Amino acid sequence: MNLDNCPKCGGLFVKSQFRDICEGCYREEEKQFEKVYHYIRKRENRMATIPQVVEGTGVEEDLIIKFIKSGRLQLANFPNLGYPCGRCGTIIREGKFCVKCMKDLNKQIEVLKQEEERKKESQHKRIYYTKQNEKED
Repeated sequence: MNLDNCPKCGGLFVKSQFRDICEGCYREEEKQFEKVYHYIRKRENRMATIPQVVEGTGVEEDLIIKFIKSGRLQLANFPNLGYPCGRCGTIIREGKFCVKCMKDLNKQIEVLKQEEERKKESQHKRIYYTKQNEKED
């Protein structure tokens, strides 16, 4: 049993892998989800962006992003919804980073790998091996 304080209200609750907030905040979050879901399900709102959904429902942007990231809102049905890239803020629909940032991060990783390889090689070149002569009696 894991007791923790609710990050929203500060109340004590039993934390589980399924819930990261207390029961009261969870019920409130469910109401907010229903608002968002009913808003974007309407034909005229299916092309809405996150700022438009925030304006139309009064639900915080962070909570809408949480619904998207957790998979509760399926983006296939709502082409203009997305969430910001974890690095540059560009709106994306899957993963944590946009394609441009992924390429850049992969390039940086490759450079670091090459640098590590060069360090190993240069260290190996500095090592001198000597052969000890055995004394004959």
